[in-house]
Amino acid sequence: MCGIFGYIGHKDAAKVAIAGLKRLEYRGYDSSGIAGIQDGEIVYCKKAGKIAVMEKAVKKKGYNLNVAIAHTRWATHGKATEKNAHPHLDSNKTLAVVHNGIIENHDTLRTMLEEKGVTFVSETDTEVIAHLISDIYDGDILAAVQKALPLMEGSFAIALVHKNHPEEIVVAARENPLAIGIGDGETFISSDTNSFVAHTKKVVFIKDDEVAVVKAKGIKIYDHAKEPVKKKTETLTMTQGEVSKDGYEHFMLKEIYEQPQTIRNALLSRFIEKDGTVVLEDMTFSEEELLEVERIVILACGTSWHAGIIGGYIIEDKARIPVQVEISSEFRYKNPILYDNTLVIAISQSGETADTIAAMKECRAKGAKILGICNVHGSTIAREADSCLFLRAGTEIGVASTKAFTSQLVVLALFALSMARMRKAISKKEGKEFIHELMKLPVIVENVLANAKDIKKIAKKYAKYDNFFFIGRRYMFPSSLEGALKLKEISYINANAYPAGEMKHGPIALINKKSPIVAFFANKHTYEKMLSNVMEVKARNGRVIAIASKGMGKAAKIADDIIWVPKICDELAPIPSSVAAQLLAYYIAYERGTEIDQPRNLAKSVTVE
Repeated sequence: MCGIFGYIGHKDAAKVAIAGLKRLEYRGYDSSGIAGIQDGEIVYCKKAGKIAVMEKAVKKKGYNLNVAIAHTRWATHGKATEKNAHPHLDSNKTLAVVHNGIIENHDTLRTMLEEKGVTFVSETDTEVIAHLISDIYDGDILAAVQKALPLMEGSFAIALVHKNHPEEIVVAARENPLAIGIGDGETFISSDTNSFVAHTKKVVFIKDDEVAVVKAKGIKIYDHAKEPVKKKTETLTMTQGEVSKDGYEHFMLKEIYEQPQTIRNALLSRFIEKDGTVVLEDMTFSEEELLEVERIVILACGTSWHAGIIGGYIIEDKARIPVQVEISSEFRYKNPILYDNTLVIAISQSGETADTIAAMKECRAKGAKILGICNVHGSTIAREADSCLFLRAGTEIGVASTKAFTSQLVVLALFALSMARMRKAISKKEGKEFIHELMKLPVIVENVLANAKDIKKIAKKYAKYDNFFFIGRRYMFPSSLEGALKLKEISYINANAYPAGEMKHGPIALINKKSPIVAFFANKHTYEKMLSNVMEVKARNGRVIAIASKGMGKAAKIADDIIWVPKICDELAPIPSSVAAQLLAYYIAYERGTEIDQPRNLAKSVTVE
């Protein structure tokens, strides 16, 4: 979940690398560092804390570099200290390496190197890479890296510089994203193309166990057998302007307010209203292949898992296909059973979630077809899936996902409608009605956002509490899971979500005046049952914040506070309710003074298992 950036060319390499690193800070912000070659020697600087701390130190050193590698860290092995920050060097300071991922056999390699007299100075698995390559090196840095890779178990992306090879950076990857941007007399390396898109849109992606020698005016790539590889140069479509705060105090708030437009983007040109059906231009599966689908398995983590649960409900309701929704990190260890005609849907905002990619590969090995749903063109899931539907949500910088979540729900709803109409599970009239509901969403979300001041007042009232419950039924249960996650992520409040009917089977024992309950009412089918469940809470002195559709007057009578959302069909009600919950979480976190865009211990792109 760390971020790697490298630059070689005619510009100030330290300045370019630090600017690129700032655009990767969402991937980790425990510590950062930079290394390069100056006057034939490795120079480096690394600091604990945000990139700005390291940047200040680098300016004082006054480096003059035309090659640099840089890193922003999310700690895995070793605490977030200066000595554990990247880059890591070998004992003689002949090379420096930055790394994203996990070296699973680092203990074995460390022991082997210590027996050769190597002294380690950090707790990290990354330092093993520096010493290992240095131990193998005999004048050919490419050969040393190629020999080291088979000795390293795990997943990783690495970039290194060596003082004897001052005009090149050597990079390698295995099950971790690494992109090379090709400019005019300059070359960029990064974990995310977003970090160099302002300089070039020409990109090459490094695949498993490929090694590249990167120079200012060209690259050479070799496969695991050390044979040269010809790579296709791709062209990025994103622009730098997508990552500006545009006057908002936080990226998260900006992204919450972007949702009317991102929902429009997700819907654009993807349905035929008069026919009550859907056209997914990204879909490469034929109608015959989709008609053969008898079962769907959805794989995802975190927020994407919550979207997957809701999407699974919609698919079952509309298309009448059985759906199994699995947490990716658990699925691959289950010895899963995948019948013929099973379609696997892998959902990830970044397209780089390691657990989901690993689970996806497990399914592919068992013969399943894979449909990806992600937000990033050129990501691993986008490249590895048999077909991929894109969210069109634009770059999401806030660690706590908002607009990507609602876009995932829209894309899943469109897919469900497509399958339903294809299989004649619903009529043309029913298809048109569902499309009309989808078309209402942007305005409905705008109406929720118009009530932000009222939500802010409620948030201020409840921000002092350290324990929350979120409850809902049917479509509102996974919505409550997502609402609780948002509050946990950015306010550090202990927020737990339950199906409302399960409260009386244990959790109700914890209800008290100091543990508010956020109750999601906006599912018409279960409204009366929710009223009964909330009355059980009120009978035990619980304080209730209701999120309810307009017209649900009984909810207002029993709740202590209420957030109104516009009416919409049950299948799509999670969207306005979730936007309301996003605002509630944001304003509670704001009131508590937490770091909203970069909450502690979290990273945006989870690229380790």
